[in-house]
Amino acid sequence: MDTSLRKQAGGSYGRLAALPLQIDDYAAERAELEVSSGFLRVTTTVVLRGGGHEGRGEDVTYAAEDHEPYPLDLPLAGAWTLDGFSRLVGGLDLFPFRPPQQEFFRPYRRWAFESAALDLALRQHGQSLGAALDLPYRRLCFVVSTRLDIEPWLAVDPGLEFKLDPTPEWDAATMRRIAATGRVRVLDFKAFYEGSPVDNPPDPVQYEAVATAFPEAILEDPQLAGPARDVLDGEEARFSFDAPIHSWADVEALPSRPRYLNIKPSRFGSLSALLDCVERAQAAGMVLYGGGQFELGVGREHIQALASLLYAGGPNDVAPRDFHGAAHPGVPHSPLEPLAQAPGFGFAFRA
Repeated sequence: MDTSLRKQAGGSYGRLAALPLQIDDYAAERAELEVSSGFLRVTTTVVLRGGGHEGRGEDVTYAAEDHEPYPLDLPLAGAWTLDGFSRLVGGLDLFPFRPPQQEFFRPYRRWAFESAALDLALRQHGQSLGAALDLPYRRLCFVVSTRLDIEPWLAVDPGLEFKLDPTPEWDAATMRRIAATGRVRVLDFKAFYEGSPVDNPPDPVQYEAVATAFPEAILEDPQLAGPARDVLDGEEARFSFDAPIHSWADVEALPSRPRYLNIKPSRFGSLSALLDCVERAQAAGMVLYGGGQFELGVGREHIQALASLLYAGGPNDVAPRDFHGAAHPGVPHSPLEPLAQAPGFGFAFRA
């Protein structure tokens, strides 16, 4: 982000930019999990260390091969402000061994370093993110995102709500059965994915059937133009976007201003771009909700913290990690009740 845009970001980012940050060294920790979409989920936690504290941030790059080897000799040590560190990281090649499988993975890795730096700076300063922003942590509503049958989850908790991906396997009977539960808040068409395990090419027949079967659900990431988009004429008030949004400029580039926006921090890469977009979207009257990316570690707490502080009432796809995989009892209920927060970029809630 250039200097002029950083000045415009002011607001929330202005409260954080000057936080002092001391980095002595750093490490990386790998995690992996077989997930329901049929691929091995690998993430890497960046651990920045300095002044007797650790700050952690999660790299949610989807391609497992991009996590090995991991860059461990970047010139990060020194005394920085949070904004100065952001500028440093923004100028480094964080994939020094080979280019990532997809170019949009680059901001994912940058976010891992920036969120780790935010966590470390807050800990070194003895503040939670809410205290630094002078914002309260609010009761956090969440939905469960899954491609598995939702009925086992409803047997565990009839009050759960869901964000689902319509797939070609959804026939009319399947849609009627799912719609009859009355628990679906968001339907994600995933029109912008290519070469991923969750690709879903736009299909006008499916789009029309889904929009009809779920007349009150948010319609996320529909095709922007073409036959599938044409069948959704009149449904624009239900549109939301996620995958194409990496900055406020991307929102402005959409054919029309959507009512809803899915905020995935890692897509923005930098904290300044994230907070700039959030503030501009809220000023425009848009309804925001957080998005998850099968975080296996601290990244889940980070998206929960941001949602609790900035858009707690939306259909946040930030369910606790207990919801990864098949349904089982003993999971937390929505909304999550925040506890007093320790210093850092975490999120603690009542079990």
